[in-house]
Amino acid sequence: MPESNIPIGGIFSQSFTPLGYRATVSSATGTLDWQPLLDHLDLVAPPVAAAAQRLPCAQVATIDATLADTAAFCTAYDIALETSANCVIVAGRRGEATRYAAVLVLATMRADINGVVRKELDARKCSFAPQEAAVALTGMEFGGITPLGLPEGWPVLVDDAVLAAGEVVIGSGLRRSKLLVPAGRLLGLPNARGLTLAS
Repeated sequence: MPESNIPIGGIFSQSFTPLGYRATVSSATGTLDWQPLLDHLDLVAPPVAAAAQRLPCAQVATIDATLADTAAFCTAYDIALETSANCVIVAGRRGEATRYAAVLVLATMRADINGVVRKELDARKCSFAPQEAAVALTGMEFGGITPLGLPEGWPVLVDDAVLAAGEVVIGSGLRRSKLLVPAGRLLGLPNARGLTLAS
């Protein structure tokens, strides 16, 4: 393989032409038209818009809502999976009490829900929150849930790999748009903390 095709700072997809390999680099920005979130609050869910000042550096871009799921989104808009972060809502239970939290991990990794996350929530049992509950409690669309604008008091657990990724793409609360943020700024959200959550 020619030296120019060695991946640097992204993921290469290659196609062969008569002149050799043609490579394109996937990144966090991809082919989307990113705009300042604070100037386009109509593109995100109401709870996200209300909390937008907490991430004034965030950018927003519209997408096809049918392509919101991670694999389809990254393929369609040339976004590297390693820069796409998924936010899932978990429910930790101890006795009659249920405690909800958001867990943010890269699309290429899986969170240790029954290990690290359960212990962090001091729960006897821990699982993904049912879809209906996640949507009703957050005021966001399923497939677009994001750590920005969550109910007061919810822990936001951010995997160390997300924090090390630089800029990451996260949900906007709606399936028809995405947010681009410097990952380290996520620790400025209420009740946010970085942990080794995934493998």
